[in-house]
Amino acid sequence: MPGEPPGLRALRTYRRKWLAKDIVAGIVLSTLLVPQGMAYAELAGLPPITGLYTSVLCLLAYAVAGPSRILVLGPDSSLGPMIAATVLPLVASGGDSARAVALASALALMVGAITLLAGVARLGFVADLISKPTMIGYMNGLALTILVGQLPKLFGFSTDADGLIEEVGAFVEGVADGQAVSAAVAVGAGCIAVILLLQRLLPKVPAVLVMVVLAIGASVLLDLEERGVRMVGELPEGLPPFTVPDIRWDDLGPLFVGALGIALVSLADTISNASAFAARTGQEIRGNDEMIAIGTANAAAGLFQGFPVSTSGSRTAVAERAGARSQLTGVVGAALIVLMLVLLPGLFRDLPQPALAAVVLTASLSLADGKGTARLWRQRKAEFLLCIAAFLGVALLGVLPGIGVAVGLSILNVFRRAWWPYSTVLGRVPGLPGYHDVRSYPGAEELQGLVIMRFDAPLFFANAKSFRDEVLRCVRTEPSPRCVLIAAEPVTDVDTTAADVLEELDETLQKRGIDLVFAELKDPVRGKVERYGLTRAFDAGRFFPTVESAVDAFRARSGARWAAVRRQGTED
Repeated sequence: MPGEPPGLRALRTYRRKWLAKDIVAGIVLSTLLVPQGMAYAELAGLPPITGLYTSVLCLLAYAVAGPSRILVLGPDSSLGPMIAATVLPLVASGGDSARAVALASALALMVGAITLLAGVARLGFVADLISKPTMIGYMNGLALTILVGQLPKLFGFSTDADGLIEEVGAFVEGVADGQAVSAAVAVGAGCIAVILLLQRLLPKVPAVLVMVVLAIGASVLLDLEERGVRMVGELPEGLPPFTVPDIRWDDLGPLFVGALGIALVSLADTISNASAFAARTGQEIRGNDEMIAIGTANAAAGLFQGFPVSTSGSRTAVAERAGARSQLTGVVGAALIVLMLVLLPGLFRDLPQPALAAVVLTASLSLADGKGTARLWRQRKAEFLLCIAAFLGVALLGVLPGIGVAVGLSILNVFRRAWWPYSTVLGRVPGLPGYHDVRSYPGAEELQGLVIMRFDAPLFFANAKSFRDEVLRCVRTEPSPRCVLIAAEPVTDVDTTAADVLEELDETLQKRGIDLVFAELKDPVRGKVERYGLTRAFDAGRFFPTVESAVDAFRARSGARWAAVRRQGTED
């Protein structure tokens, strides 16, 4: 039904045979949600319990508003450092956890408002502001930042360092000063080994759950707390009340800047995951509806002491493998977390902190994309350099400036390609229909006195002079051509600056006795040319429906013949 909320639509079309599978998948999912929720809360610089509050509220909200059948939301390793980078500088020295929670909740509300407005305004394209190479570089930098930031916790101590280089120095200094707790190192290393081995050898076994059970068992049997290993401790009982975050007016600016970056990464991640899983299940992805659902989930989390969330490809994959058929899986997972908080708040009392660090560290490894980076090196060096620049932006400047660097590099790369697009001369290849790039076919024939040129971009202020220079370069031959034919099918636009340059170019060529003509110019673009008044210089005889008709007209007028001529085009 048009306008029907996704949750009601899912309830109306729900099939009874899905129930057992959704319940089982929800139970399996909850075993991952609890330890990851607590670990990612600590990654964000918040108390572990807030990760569970966040998980419950975002799962329930997405079940009501989410269009995807099995997508799973929750605390995310890629957002944790961004939340910490936004919130922790605003927290007074001494680490006031209540203020940190309030700031994180306000941040979630801002992220929710931004994504809700973007979805209502149908601005789904903003998720494309980060190109794949820059996103790979950003995630590689984020993975390294997370790994280095968790090392002190894995070794049983803490540092006050800020920034990757300072954190590395502080960690090395702490180890050198003997601050490392050997029992904590053993627990952390063992937990990492358990997770990685099970994920590799027995991928269907819930590796994180097994690790948590073993870590709690080791903690009780070996009395690890007495050996200096810090524990999670008993969690607060029940759920938090509805809470409007209490923050200061001067917090709003820094929070808004952080919310913009978090919203962008969250949306890019959500659209990517939603598209991937929709393709598997035969669903149609609705990007703007996903944005509204993500906004709703973040707002719900923000009103109950939660923090910003995103989709999780790994948790969604777990739900899918467990047989999930609908968002009831997430509801079951949320209900089990609530039952645990109400009935068993002390369940994770003896869970070692290094175990949570192990969860975060292993998750950070999945963020890094070494194969993707190597592929960029092999296939396109320019995009590899973009990837490295984005990586360095995160590693050297920090997580939030890093996202700005990633977006800026993506936009600059678009301008670079539009500024210096590919252009070449076309020729005739015997036995091959049409006209082809003489760089790809060095033996191609050209019509004497005619240069056929293709410029693969719209003409606008940034590249109009590049177009002019390419045309003038093509006519610097002996003997000079009598006509330049622009194969204009790739020219999808002409702005006023480009129109002026075209007029000046035509005057220059006319003085040399060279005509400038166009073929296959699209009707909307030709309409703009007429509106700009260029038809005073370019009459109807300068425009041809096809390259073939323009070539035939030149041959009829000049009697020119085809001949093999070697030329060089421009590099991309």
